[in-house]
Amino acid sequence: MAQYTSDKKRFCSVFKSSKKKEMYLYVDRKDGVKVLPEALQAIFGEPTHVLDMILTPSKKLARVEAEKVLSEIALNGFYLQMPPGKDEEKIGGYQVPQDSLNG
Repeated sequence: MAQYTSDKKRFCSVFKSSKKKEMYLYVDRKDGVKVLPEALQAIFGEPTHVLDMILTPSKKLARVEAEKVLSEIALNGFYLQMPPGKDEEKIGGYQVPQDSLNG
């Protein structure tokens, strides 16, 4: 069986927020949302599963570079995609970055 989690590829699950339109969470599929910080869970609301995918650096995503998502999952256990055009927010100890995704 193929290994889908490494520094260069990861089997990810994507969830959408029940509280904020266009807010999505990328996590390692094996961990799911059970490892998220409580502060993030409170702001994100009930996660709704959208899709699973094998994420590689060359994968095209709509609002962010795949390498950024892979890096954040490796570092924090998740990547939070904020709605476009929002100011920087701090959720728990996680600073939401200002980049092409976040305005």
